[in-house]
Amino acid sequence: MSEGTMTRQVLLFLSFVSLSLVSGQVSYSIPEEMAKGSLVGNIAQDLGLDVKRLKSGKARIYTGDSTEYIELNKERGVLVIKERIDRETLCGQTTPCALDFQIILENPMQFYSITVEITDINDNSPVFKNSEIKFEISELAKIGSKYILEKALDDDVGINGLRDYSLSSSDTFILNPYRKGSSRNFEMVLKKHLDREKQEQLSLILTATDGGEPQLSGTILITITVLDANDNAPVCSQAEFTTKVKENSGKGTVLTTVSASDADEGPHGHITYSISNAPKGALELFEIEKESGVVMLMGKLDYEKFRHYEIDVQASDEGGNSDVCKVVIEVLDTNDNPPAINIMSASSSISEDVKPGTVLTMMNIQDPDSNENGKVHCALDENTHFTITSTSNNFFTLVTDSELDRERSSEYNITVTCSDEGVPSLSSSVTLTLQISDVNDNAPVFERSSYEANIVENNTPGLSVFTVKARDADWNQNARVSYILEDSSINGVPVSSYVSVSADSGVVHAVRSFDYEQIKDFHFRVKAQDGGSPPLSSNVTMKILIQDQNDNPPQVLYPVQTGGSLVAELVPRSADVGYLVTKVVAVDVDSGQNAWLSYKLQKATDRALFEVGSQNGEIRTIRQVTDKDAVKQRLSVIVEDNGQPSRSATVVVNVAVADSFPEVLSEFTDFTHDKEYNDNLTFYLVLALAVVSFLFITCVVVIISVKIYRWRQSRVLYHSNLPVIPYYPPRYSDTLGTGTLQHVYNYEVCRTTDSRKSDCKFAGAGSQNVLIMDPSSTGTMQRIQSEKSILDEPDSPLEVSYRLVHSFSGLFL
Repeated sequence: MSEGTMTRQVLLFLSFVSLSLVSGQVSYSIPEEMAKGSLVGNIAQDLGLDVKRLKSGKARIYTGDSTEYIELNKERGVLVIKERIDRETLCGQTTPCALDFQIILENPMQFYSITVEITDINDNSPVFKNSEIKFEISELAKIGSKYILEKALDDDVGINGLRDYSLSSSDTFILNPYRKGSSRNFEMVLKKHLDREKQEQLSLILTATDGGEPQLSGTILITITVLDANDNAPVCSQAEFTTKVKENSGKGTVLTTVSASDADEGPHGHITYSISNAPKGALELFEIEKESGVVMLMGKLDYEKFRHYEIDVQASDEGGNSDVCKVVIEVLDTNDNPPAINIMSASSSISEDVKPGTVLTMMNIQDPDSNENGKVHCALDENTHFTITSTSNNFFTLVTDSELDRERSSEYNITVTCSDEGVPSLSSSVTLTLQISDVNDNAPVFERSSYEANIVENNTPGLSVFTVKARDADWNQNARVSYILEDSSINGVPVSSYVSVSADSGVVHAVRSFDYEQIKDFHFRVKAQDGGSPPLSSNVTMKILIQDQNDNPPQVLYPVQTGGSLVAELVPRSADVGYLVTKVVAVDVDSGQNAWLSYKLQKATDRALFEVGSQNGEIRTIRQVTDKDAVKQRLSVIVEDNGQPSRSATVVVNVAVADSFPEVLSEFTDFTHDKEYNDNLTFYLVLALAVVSFLFITCVVVIISVKIYRWRQSRVLYHSNLPVIPYYPPRYSDTLGTGTLQHVYNYEVCRTTDSRKSDCKFAGAGSQNVLIMDPSSTGTMQRIQSEKSILDEPDSPLEVSYRLVHSFSGLFL
């Protein structure tokens, strides 16, 4: 066929292209053998789509496993020829012949079904199977004898298919009229008796022509050998033999038996069978036994490729006479093809906050089997978050069925199983992997509901105190936690001046050096905030406890150490063993064992006379006082705390051993003025005179004071400016946490007129004399409460005089 002729045919077919748009389906009709790049149709216009939509939707053609003959030009919105289309290769004798494919769009997902019908052109000539037909015809053949000829094959269909036959000019044979599609045999008829003596062999040309334009033809040589005597041809027992066979039948299966008879006897009546005409590929599938006429299966049948075969079996005798029997073979389908799952479009990742019903995957399921064997159902293998639905015949979509949570599962392996309805059922599976992307839907959570940390006072500023830790169940930036110190105040001071928090690590640092004596603990709040948008946060309360250090030495409250005057304690020479001279009182503003004080006698004028209680600081005599003991006694007491290392303070206690005030007065000044005493005797004489005068006046005052003794008793110590010996409970405790005395003591002092001894009696809880210390002050406040008289009886003048001398002894020194 010339190139010009082909071009004219293409233009002729294109002029009759038909378009239809029904429910998203477009159909085109084109001739075969169109050149690559030839226009099929304007698909964008026919689908009512904008060319921009084809680009943004990443339009593409989906053909499954089939060859892609047509491609989409997204720039022009048209379909063009991609590969050469041969209708005979594609469809064989099947009409109509069409290409079915889909156009897939994304964002959102859409698809359209496209059908392109391939029309036939006359590109195949009629062809005979053999190059020559040989006949051996008896000379006794009767006029009108028919000789079956080989039919030509033309792969074209319709008007381009086989149309007619013609025989070369001959006065011996003519052709019976040929009717396309008729079940009658194609025959050559003898119209004149043969005469072997005149012509032993004849040669004729049989020409087969089609109905195309231009017309094409094929020829075969007919060679006729004239024989003598065999004048009867075989006759088939029936014109058509029909059989059915399953496509999975094995090699050697007997399909049918062709039978024929010949009236001749002897060699002229011996019949042999052969396949004279068969569809393309059938000769490899079927075989007939030459002598018996048994037709057997010799190859593998496939219902999906060919479902019907028609074979011509020729029964021939040895004289060349023959008859043709038609064998019709129907192939029965078996369920031998599992469903084929083709992923048209799939999402590999979705956000965890997508709504139920979101389309994830589009699939096309193909099963080439027929009837129930080709009906397919798809299901998911136990997955509660997804479901699969059928959108149309053999098309399925995978959609979300419920809310997703990345924190529970960040990835799903979804297995789709498709099964047909055959018996037994065949199935195929595909596993889809779906990643769940994160959204910020979880706030940070601290490891503890609250935190507590200890820090030793006098710390270095910038010291790391503790680390708070919060975790966020989200991922990446949404799980990146920052720590923020919330604004608050501690005793009117911003918390940021006390501590700071590292935004990345959550480490809490001390901004300043802490003093336990000023602040013992404080609270603040830390906020953990993630990096999402918008961010989520949570709070936690943290408590810092300041731990005490032994950074304060003991402070001696009594006896008071002054620079200008000296306090001396008076001890009568008649004092017994254990006589309470005085009590050293000290405090330590530290706490705990740092404030536990112990007392020890460091130096003494006479170590054999006095001792100091290690726990209470009481100075007592350890032997009987004698007249030989010096009047002036100087004791050095050291007070130590229990800290590590310990701190200490030293106090000097002056004691006068004397029975009378003049004796004290004459000797006591030597404590501090020994040199002046030797050089100034006159001063002492004047002083003695003053003392005698004072004693006289004192006796008068004492007589008057007896009358108002009970009133004076509750206030004498409270208003006096004289040094007072405070008595503390043996378990005195600092309720505010800054005191050091851990025991409470109650002392009841009793003196009698007939004894010069001083006895101290210890009472139970609920003392009459209590010392209360204020940790915020630098001094000591003494509060003495008297609920009853110290003595049940009024003091005698002698006892009153003794007490006044004892109390005023420091006044003159």
